[in-house]
Amino acid sequence: MKSPFTGKEMPIVKEWRLLNFRKDQLSILAHFYRCEDTGEQFEDSALSSLNYNQAVNQYREKYCIPFPEQIAAIRAMYDVSASKMSDILGFGANVYRQYEAGEVPNQSNAKLIQLIEDPHEFRKLVNLCSTLEQKVKEKINSRIDILLNNAKAHKHQRQLERYFLDACSPNAYTGYKIPNLRKFTEMVVFFSEKLKPWKTMLNKLLFYADFEMFRNSGFSISGIQYRALPMGPVPNNYDSIFDYLAKNHDIYVNYQYFEGGGTGEQFTLSEGRLFNCELFSDMELAVLESVVSRFKEVSTKDIIEISHREKGWLDNKDDRKLISYLYGFELNNA
Repeated sequence: MKSPFTGKEMPIVKEWRLLNFRKDQLSILAHFYRCEDTGEQFEDSALSSLNYNQAVNQYREKYCIPFPEQIAAIRAMYDVSASKMSDILGFGANVYRQYEAGEVPNQSNAKLIQLIEDPHEFRKLVNLCSTLEQKVKEKINSRIDILLNNAKAHKHQRQLERYFLDACSPNAYTGYKIPNLRKFTEMVVFFSEKLKPWKTMLNKLLFYADFEMFRNSGFSISGIQYRALPMGPVPNNYDSIFDYLAKNHDIYVNYQYFEGGGTGEQFTLSEGRLFNCELFSDMELAVLESVVSRFKEVSTKDIIEISHREKGWLDNKDDRKLISYLYGFELNNA
């Protein structure tokens, strides 16, 4: 951004500040442009969103308020329009749609939204809603029956994902996203197609993609947790996840044996497998492409050394701890 006073490009400055949201004071790393000649400060829409998201994410986590993607997923589960969902819950006409778009529910509405994740509880509210036509109630109840009947069939998959992802509510260690195995799988597919990376390289590419996205927006791409291991940051439980993806024919792992007894694992796409870009926003796709561009000529040895300069790794390596996405604001190579 250019200064409106001097026409010169202004640097982005970062500074810890307290931001008021509702009745809470929340600490954020404020990002803004500063005119070096006048000292005036400015935000564009991207920085304004980033600063706001930092505060709102903390507020949602503190009061267990669902995030927009959770709110949208609940409605999608029941295949109900946003206006009808507002009717069923007793909200104003456009309120549920506004919550999906990012407006933060009050605490009582948040609890009600969380309650209806249980199909039994949602059925009660549907049947109590006097504004719904009978045929609409019947359609929703049929959908609930299907969900309840399928619950046992999908139980193993849910348990598998919980094991892989340490499934938890969005927080600083998930980049304020619900851990999403589908999106993480597609990230692996994307890098396998573009770069055919060795496993150690792949782990770093995934780390930089998720953490760069957080740096830019306040949200990760996949919601995956990352851990500081001796070779650098890695997705938590990465070996189990990669084995699962290989068995599921999402990727092909080529094992190479080297003189001296070492083994390498190179990732490529399984035959006929295509990357599904529909799961990603334009901003997420741009981040994936930028990571490819930045590291396509970098060796595995070099990317390890680069990752070892990251504060998120340095602060957590001794005890092999999970790395908070807040370290994304301090990336050396974003």
